[in-house]
Amino acid sequence: MGYRRNKSSAILSILLVLSVSASFSIRSAAFMPVYRCNNTEKAIALTFDDGPHPKYTPRILDILDKYDIKATFFFIGQNIVYYRDTAKMVYERGHEIGNHTYDHTIISKCSPEKVEEEISENDRMITSINGIGSSLFRPPQGSYRKSDLDIINKLGYRTVLWSLDTEDWKHTSPERIYRYVTGNIKDGDIILFHDYISGENTTIPALEILIPELLREGYRFVTVSELIARSG
Repeated sequence: MGYRRNKSSAILSILLVLSVSASFSIRSAAFMPVYRCNNTEKAIALTFDDGPHPKYTPRILDILDKYDIKATFFFIGQNIVYYRDTAKMVYERGHEIGNHTYDHTIISKCSPEKVEEEISENDRMITSINGIGSSLFRPPQGSYRKSDLDIINKLGYRTVLWSLDTEDWKHTSPERIYRYVTGNIKDGDIILFHDYISGENTTIPALEILIPELLREGYRFVTVSELIARSG
């Protein structure tokens, strides 16, 4: 009888450990930022940071419309204030809007209160455009702390980073962006562009030569939320 009780206790202990481990894994997965989403459908996502911008964003939208592509735009709240009509244009043309803080604050350098304020204030701005807010957050410069992820999760956001950085923010030439992306692209990649860059803008000419080539290679462009859903 003592052996049976010890055996039963051991089994219960193992089950408890497995349960706790599984629970921890699920919670950990919820906190983990998304860099790319594995799939077998050649689905990829274009993302654009730092907009909206009254000159460049509409030109990007026209290119996306030409190829019937939907993308994800990570907006800065202050830019929504300045360029509200452009922000509405993005939503009305069927693209996804993500949160990129209210004024492009580097959250890893902020107090918890400031982090929450930056995200929440921009959420109000996005909601004023699309009526539903957003569930995706991208920290400026991709910089964050574990404590920031706790806040982001509490606010109901999923942290989205990227797997391919075009470095258009460095004014990288369109040809170099083309070579880099076509030479490294994989199913499930999240590609980082910007719809606002101070100075010369190489994003638009890069898109004009890159998108047709990726379509010829059989890639499908989806929003980040669709990409996450396709990954299962």
